[in-house]
Amino acid sequence: MPVRTSGSSQGSRGKGIGLGLAVGSAIAFGGSGVAAKPLIEAGLDPLHVVWLRVTGAALVMLPLAVRHRALLRRRPALLAGFGLLAVAGVQAFYFASISRMPVAVSLLLEYLAPALVLGWVRFVQRRPVTRAAALGVVLAVGGLTCVVEIWSGLRFDALGLVLALAAACCQVGYFVLADQGGDAGDDAPDPLGVIAYGLLTGALVLTVVARPWNLDFSVLTGSADLNGTRLPAWLLLGWIVLIATVVAYVTGVLSVRRLSPQVAGVVACLEAVVATVLAWVLLGEHLSAPQLAGGAMVLLGAYIAQSSAPAKGSPQPVAGGEPERDQAAREATA
Repeated sequence: MPVRTSGSSQGSRGKGIGLGLAVGSAIAFGGSGVAAKPLIEAGLDPLHVVWLRVTGAALVMLPLAVRHRALLRRRPALLAGFGLLAVAGVQAFYFASISRMPVAVSLLLEYLAPALVLGWVRFVQRRPVTRAAALGVVLAVGGLTCVVEIWSGLRFDALGLVLALAAACCQVGYFVLADQGGDAGDDAPDPLGVIAYGLLTGALVLTVVARPWNLDFSVLTGSADLNGTRLPAWLLLGWIVLIATVVAYVTGVLSVRRLSPQVAGVVACLEAVVATVLAWVLLGEHLSAPQLAGGAMVLLGAYIAQSSAPAKGSPQPVAGGEPERDQAAREATA
């Protein structure tokens, strides 16, 4: 007799795969700043690095864009918004911020985004949030004051701080657009197609903003210094394009298909941990004890805020996990 696999075991295996993909995505994303900073220090403008990253990834994803070309007619606003905010905005502001302050600090500030999403839900969508979510926001903001060491008169570059917070705001736009894109049920756009066209849109926008015809391509034929180790610049760029962009986006999207967006978002907080460790080991960017404690508070606050967000379409805040169980029951029935 053939061995039948129960639905629960299949669901557990699917969640296990999804968790592995989410962790892989966080690790891939976490290495982007460490690879980009030596290129910036070698003479490339941060916007030029972003243009190279997004344009290279867009070329790799071009076959998927051709396959899902119907999205141009069905969801032009979603594709434009995703390209402007989730691709061009996040990457440009983040890379500009790491040119002025440590990679770990920039990314920790960017991970205020889950707390900002709660502000969007509460004050723009006027949906209730739980007390735990409010606590997460308070923890994240408190951790921010420790990361920037505000008691020392804001030791980090003020413009770098603004740029990192702008990246966080663009990441909020990503979460909001992803939420809207998933409301269509069977008519929901293919996420890989959205990513492909988002990268193409971002590349077009960045071409106008970054003006790559002024890019010093000779830097890419030389080497860049990674904390005393000379590496080919093209190798660092290849890592940014293939691993930190294409692989990171694809594994992230596939993880959301197997996990809930809330769980995938929480796992994505590992990106800040990965970036901090890599920047410490590879770039020699050491953080003080208050900054490490503040970073832990930011991640904890982001975790609480993300996991305590109200369920989609629910008029009441999530309190005891019932909406998640109801959703799981509906998925099992389907």
